[in-house]
Amino acid sequence: MESLAGRNQLQLRDLPRPSIRSGEVLVQVKALSINPVDHKTLQGKGQYENIKNDPPLILGWDIAGVVVESAATAFKAGDEVFGMINFPGHGKAYAEYVAAPAEHLALKPNSVSFEMAAGTALSALTAYQAIRKAAVRAGERVFVQGAAGGVGFFAVQMAKALGAYVIGTAKAEDEALLKARGLDEWINYQTTDFEQATQGIDFALDTLGAEAAVKALHILKPTGRLITIPSGKGEAWKAEAEVRGLQADFLFVHSSGEDMQVLADYLAKGLIQPRIAHTFTFDEIIQVHEQMEAGTLSGKIVVRLDS
Repeated sequence: MESLAGRNQLQLRDLPRPSIRSGEVLVQVKALSINPVDHKTLQGKGQYENIKNDPPLILGWDIAGVVVESAATAFKAGDEVFGMINFPGHGKAYAEYVAAPAEHLALKPNSVSFEMAAGTALSALTAYQAIRKAAVRAGERVFVQGAAGGVGFFAVQMAKALGAYVIGTAKAEDEALLKARGLDEWINYQTTDFEQATQGIDFALDTLGAEAAVKALHILKPTGRLITIPSGKGEAWKAEAEVRGLQADFLFVHSSGEDMQVLADYLAKGLIQPRIAHTFTFDEIIQVHEQMEAGTLSGKIVVRLDS
């Protein structure tokens, strides 16, 4: 198992197979996803304060695998499931076997691989919970910052599935992919100030924070809504929203099997798909974090377990 042995050290260890309590299932993990919050937690930030007193410290929250033991009515042995578990909290997902609350999981569609399912958890849940909170409706103009990023890519697809007109910022190299997944209007953030390029937005999803969140308020309709998801980037947007009389909220994603089931339905229907940039093996996890530390790795990362 991958265990966090200190704030800046990962070690590969053999630990006993977890026992499960009432309402939990034991999942044999087939694939897991590594998110930026994993690395922040390794550095003593992110979820570190929530897990530091629960040794052994094991990183990770996104899993896809097979139920091998069940103490819950929702799933039985042999079921293929996926989800983001115990977030915020101690997910312990960097492991071959994970004890997971059944209420944080959903059945994996048969047509979807374990790798694709693992890549559709934290990022997709964040996008879905934001779009649901904003009550996005057909015909609305939706603006997504970082449309090619983990959360943004899902947000574009979900908003489009609801019938919205979707505008997003991204690099030139991502334009074709985004338009293939439903983006109606692309803004090259490397050459264009989005505040000058678009207006009349009903809902803006801010994935950058700080000044970008403030600027996003400037493109909203008087009845527009903003949701910002980065933490620790300041709260200037709150004061700006109050001055302008706009609805603006911060969203922190949380585990939900009910929401995962919605994502499972989206996956099964082909309405969403993750953009997996890298696939690694379990014994490469330490190297993955080393590359993340060096800034040489970006995009959705999935780890495959062969067992």
